[in-house]
Formats: sequence, structure tokens, C-alpha cells
Amino acid sequence: MGLQRHGGCGAQDACAGESYTDLNARIIDQWIADGWEWGTPISHERYLAALEGDWSMVLTPVRTVPRDWFFADMRGRRVLGLAAGGGQQMPLFAAMGAVCTVLDYSERQVASERLVAEHEGYEIRVVRADMTRPLPFDDGEFDLIFHPVSNCYVEDVLPIWRECFRVLAPGGRLLAGLDNGFNYVVDDDEERIVRGLPYNPLLDPSLISEDELPEWGVQFSHTMDEQIRGQIQAGFRLLDLYEDTNGSGRLHELGIPSFWATLAEKPGDVARGGYHG
Repeated sequence: MGLQRHGGCGAQDACAGESYTDLNARIIDQWIADGWEWGTPISHERYLAALEGDWSMVLTPVRTVPRDWFFADMRGRRVLGLAAGGGQQMPLFAAMGAVCTVLDYSERQVASERLVAEHEGYEIRVVRADMTRPLPFDDGEFDLIFHPVSNCYVEDVLPIWRECFRVLAPGGRLLAGLDNGFNYVVDDDEERIVRGLPYNPLLDPSLISEDELPEWGVQFSHTMDEQIRGQIQAGFRLLDLYEDTNGSGRLHELGIPSFWATLAEKPGDVARGGYHG
């Protein structure tokens, strides 16, 4: 999880013969090797605290997810961590007694999940897969999907919402962290508006140079229409949301939100699902 500001595949030949999602997976693997915040597993002490009910999670950089977004009793709940590798949230779900599956495209992120599970002695199903493709799960297989900020590395998010809706059981919950696009319009010092939206380096290769690509990866801005209305279009019922900041930098100091987090539910009667036009 975690937005790396001002990214993209500005040099078209940098992506030649390789999908942007494959490229991002390789770049994120290197970030993790370099100590990326969102690729560092939780400590043994934090896992032990979670076993005693002392835990918190984030979908966005700063604000913790409200406890009432989760089921009151998570024991036996089937949880999918979608693009949630790294050994940060899934160990906490396991400590709560959930039946855990995690899907991530980064080899290092999924390796961290296996390492933490082996060290702490719990079971987890680990799947390395690209979330832009149909999810390798059955209809209604999960009770809760935990999806930290990661759509900034995906060009088209509506198919992801539709797949989330499909693999959730009726009454299941989707907890998602989302960027609102504001990080992409400002300069590196977050002082001036320097570009418009949408930010899509596949359509405008001039947005970043090939030399800068390893630092930022291939990223995309998304609108409220895509991120929140898209969930409703997929059939979800929106239950709650909040905003969050970058956690550091000038936008954060000024209190300017750059992320949303949403709680959505797959209706118990799926015939009541949202607009699909």
C-alpha cells in the first residue's frame, strides 16, 4: 500500500514487451528490498498484542480503520487481503481468528506473508496474481475484502470492483483505501499546481522520464466516479467513508486530503445491487 507521488511509464520503450503491472511488480520488489514502509512486516510483539485484542489497521497512510467497519466477531470469517501483501494486515486478521487469503503481484510481498505465517504458526493461503485480471476465486468465497491503497497502480478500476462483488458472499464487506488524484496535480514540493487530470502515463508518455521510472512506478489518478461511484455501479451499497492525508509533506501540513477510505457491503439480496449501466 502507499502512493508514491508522480509516477508513470513516461518512456514508452521502458514498457516494451512487458505489461505495466509486471513492471510495477518488479519495481515494488526493489522498493521492499530498499526498506519500503508498506513492505515491512509487523513485529512479533504486535502479533502477540493482536492475540489479546490490541490491534489497529490502516487502509490509507494515517487514519486507522474504525473498529465497527469489521465484523464484531471475526472468528471463522473468510478474509481476502487484495493487493495487501507484506505481512502487515493479514497477521492481525489471523490473530482475530479469521480464515485468511492474500493476493498480491509482488513476489517479495507474498514472500513476507509466508514468512510471518510460518514464524507465528498460523495458516494462510497466499496467491501471487495480477488483480487487473479475473480473480482466481469462486463466487461468494469471502466475507470481507481488505484492499489498501493500490488502485493508483491500475489503469481501470471498475473491473476490480466487479470482481470484488463477485467473490464476496451476500452481506460481505469491502474495505478499500483510495487515492483522490490530488497528489498528481502538484509539484514535488506540493506548492504549485503543475498538471491536470487525469494522470495517465500510458496515454501521455511525457509525464515521466525513463530514468525516474524506478522511483515512482507506473501510476494513475482516479476520480470519485471511478473509485466510489464505481463500487456502487458494481452492485455495492456504500455504508461509510472518511478522508486522509499523505501523512507528511505540505499537503498534509495544510490538512488537504489526498485519500479516501470506503466501507461497502454486498447486499444480502443481490437483486438489490447497484446500477450496472
